[in-house]
Amino acid sequence: MPERDNDRGKPSSGDAEALARQLIEQTGGEIRLALPLGLGKANSLVNALTQAACDDPAIRLTILTALTLQRPKAGSDLQRRFLEPAADRLFGRYKPLLYAQMIDEGTLPANIEVREFFFQAGRWLGNSYAQRHYIPANYTHALSYVLDFKPNVVAQLVARNPDGRLSLSCNTDITVDLLKARREGKADFTLAVEINDNLPFMEGPAEIPDGEADIEYEPETSFELFSVVRRPVSQQDMAIGLHVSQLVADGGTLQIGIGSIGDAIAQSLLLRHRHNNDYLALVKASPFASSGSEEHRAPFETGLYAVTEMLVGGILELFQAGIIRREVDGAAIHAGFFLECRDFYRTLCEMPARQRGKIVMMPVSFTNALYGDETSKRAARRDARFVNNAMIVTCLGAVVSDGIEDGQVVSGVGGQFNFVEQAFALEDGRSIITLSATRQSGGKTVSNIRWDYAHETVPRHYRDIVVTEYGVADLRGKTDEECIVALIGIADSRFQAGLLAEAKNAGKIDQDLEIAPAGRGNSPERLNDWLKSARRRSVLPEYPFGTDFCETERRLLPALAILKHASGSWSQLARLAARGLTSPPDMECLERLELRHCSNLRERFMRYLVLGALAQSDTD
Repeated sequence: MPERDNDRGKPSSGDAEALARQLIEQTGGEIRLALPLGLGKANSLVNALTQAACDDPAIRLTILTALTLQRPKAGSDLQRRFLEPAADRLFGRYKPLLYAQMIDEGTLPANIEVREFFFQAGRWLGNSYAQRHYIPANYTHALSYVLDFKPNVVAQLVARNPDGRLSLSCNTDITVDLLKARREGKADFTLAVEINDNLPFMEGPAEIPDGEADIEYEPETSFELFSVVRRPVSQQDMAIGLHVSQLVADGGTLQIGIGSIGDAIAQSLLLRHRHNNDYLALVKASPFASSGSEEHRAPFETGLYAVTEMLVGGILELFQAGIIRREVDGAAIHAGFFLECRDFYRTLCEMPARQRGKIVMMPVSFTNALYGDETSKRAARRDARFVNNAMIVTCLGAVVSDGIEDGQVVSGVGGQFNFVEQAFALEDGRSIITLSATRQSGGKTVSNIRWDYAHETVPRHYRDIVVTEYGVADLRGKTDEECIVALIGIADSRFQAGLLAEAKNAGKIDQDLEIAPAGRGNSPERLNDWLKSARRRSVLPEYPFGTDFCETERRLLPALAILKHASGSWSQLARLAARGLTSPPDMECLERLELRHCSNLRERFMRYLVLGALAQSDTD
């Protein structure tokens, strides 16, 4: 049986199975389990409950959660060879969630049900169970869905400081409001926490009031936190970052997301602040036209305030550089949750308490919305620039970010619509949607600016600013014709004529309108001419904030991307293999993929593909 901590007066144990049995007894075997989004899941307790339900069909376990974290699955033998030897180093020795493994394998028993309102991007595409149990939700609506679910157990990973106080740390997003609802008699659940020594202790609203954690699980060794791998920042990403950085006013408010585009925006703002001459030379040399109406290029004097649902590495870098320093109620950053790489967690843990105290974790009811103390929020969130990524934007300004046209969910709405709506509600706020102009699909280059699409995340009447590597389209308050012209103006020129023809066929644009000659040069070659010198001089580094990839892996990444893009075309693969036959062997790369010594024809073919792709990546 669990021992009782005499000081805190609540059950505590190093035996997750014993605590799971206690929860099963308390609930009569009908467990309605709510878990935080992302990093904050109490994995050991969740696995113990899941295993108990697997062992006893009389137990009914229903889980409501979001963003279940898993290591990426290798889609090919080459990807497996790349990922498996480095998995622990890249993603951390994160404790896998048993229910996720069973969903993956199709072995989840009938007495366990899992519902999610946000997916790890692309992870559940094609998985019938996950797709059928997805709940579409704006982040600010998730709390009401959890309350309607009526959980009787909430299980969260927490931090503990030396004096025994507990912190929700990475996930204040919904739990702060759930605990408030319990105090007000609107919810009745057992809060079971798992202590993890790797989590930074965040003070303020993240602290759990004494006595509110009903069950504490303290393992002998804390599992490693899930680490998000920092990807290389491409030239397309960096161009987007440079364009966006000119839209951010000194003294304003910022929200950016995770990933290479977010890193590029942060790097561009750092360049603007620290090396303004280099920055000015770059942005003035841009060959791409822009319909953007703003131009902010000076270093920061007042600094920025950040309000964001997700605290990401780029925001932390800007904070440490003194760019994010405008304080609101003593905080330079208000955020709802975090999920990042191991360096990010280490930085927060090692940061002086006084400095870390300027980062205040809040519920998303605060970060993602204006209601509730609206007057002070409006005053604080001046000149807001809320930046979010998309997969597709239509020529009429609709945004596709979470799913595809057959109904399959890629990720989820999350807080994107919240911040778009908030930008319109604020007097000087702007929503900025970023995306690369093209992508590779089935061995072909396709446009991410589309005439139309059979799914949308943000409807066209919320169109505002859209940014690709080819410039800025300011769409707010514009006619449909003006919107179409602006978006075609930042599309890749290989697709402009087709988009213009579709607009004319639909009667949405003047039949005599043509693309101006200055706007017909949106090409990867022109982009490379603009940025290649800055890349070579490390003014725009490929990994601005570091990476866990070793040097050999960094050489392999672009080659593997080339192979992935070519995988749908036998002719492209044949050309790569032929090039590999005459390319000098990179023995370190071949050794890393276990292709230095080949035992069969298939491995020899892979070897030549890799060498051909490496040769092509060197010339791109």
